[in-house]
Amino acid sequence: MNDTSGTAVITAAILVIGDEILSGRTKDKNIGYIAEYLTNIGVDLREVRVVPDIEEEIVNALNALRHRYTYVFTTGGIGPTHDDITADCVAKAFGVSIDVDPRARALLLTRIAEKDLNEARLRMARIPKGADLILNKVSAAPGFRIGNVHVMAGVPSIMQAMLDEVAPTLKTGVKMLSETIRANCREGDIGGPLGEVAKAHPDVMIGSYPFQDDGRPNTNLVVRSRDPQKLAAAKAAVEDMLARVHTTLKQTA
Repeated sequence: MNDTSGTAVITAAILVIGDEILSGRTKDKNIGYIAEYLTNIGVDLREVRVVPDIEEEIVNALNALRHRYTYVFTTGGIGPTHDDITADCVAKAFGVSIDVDPRARALLLTRIAEKDLNEARLRMARIPKGADLILNKVSAAPGFRIGNVHVMAGVPSIMQAMLDEVAPTLKTGVKMLSETIRANCREGDIGGPLGEVAKAHPDVMIGSYPFQDDGRPNTNLVVRSRDPQKLAAAKAAVEDMLARVHTTLKQTA
């Protein structure tokens, strides 16, 4: 069961591992999914890093992130090939040994015949000492959790199954609330007045997002806060500002 930690802010980072992401051969589909998933359960995603399949870079990034945030989620690099080095790098970052884990091996045997469990496939059963397994219902090959680091697959369907397993174990904070207001004017028309609203409501995040509305420029304003009263006050202030801007625009048309 999730542990809701009152007003505490629970933070997270994603570490995406793989040359194929950086080269563009593979288009990442995990960052947005994880970000939305975490937001919905009250965890703030604060940083995303993408690193190549280079041990030093993975270890350095992992150590930086795990000391800075409540949780780190890694994706990629836990398959059967030579460049799948994430598990080894995590073991090095934590200063522990790594070997074939009997629990992970048994899980692989639920999908792979003993005679087919070659050295390459056994790489997927190598788990750092002291880690807990993260099960997945798609391929049986597990991820693992050690400290505050959750190591998951890069294949989206498998990662999503692992995240579903992980989510109930996470501490969560107060969920972020948001309201979207259609400005019905261009972003440049409201830049100054919107800045004044933001200054008057420092505990609320206000974002401006331009879009094309049937070929005409328009803007969505998104107001975000964990406090429903502060959210309502900021939303009302934005709506009042928009009403004034619309009046001015009509007068100058």
